[in-house]
Amino acid sequence: MALMITDECINCDVCEPECPNEAIYLGKEIYEIDPHKCTECVGHFDEPQCVQVCPVACIPVDPKNVESKETLWEKYHRLQAVIPIIAARSN
Repeated sequence: MALMITDECINCDVCEPECPNEAIYLGKEIYEIDPHKCTECVGHFDEPQCVQVCPVACIPVDPKNVESKETLWEKYHRLQAVIPIIAARSN
């Protein structure tokens, strides 16, 4: 269940630094969420941090990317396995 940012976004910049997976980025007009990186903060926090800080409540579940908790955990583990590899290559 990746999240999405609707066109109600006011580009306030508070959600992007809260994402532990770096899934949020500035799109052409508003912030967007990469569904391949979004785990709804599973593995990091009990609640999605972007939803917690959004002042206009414009971050619902993306109906095009519905995933089970199990799938989100698998994505979390896959993303965490990639991070050490990238860090090792940059040294």
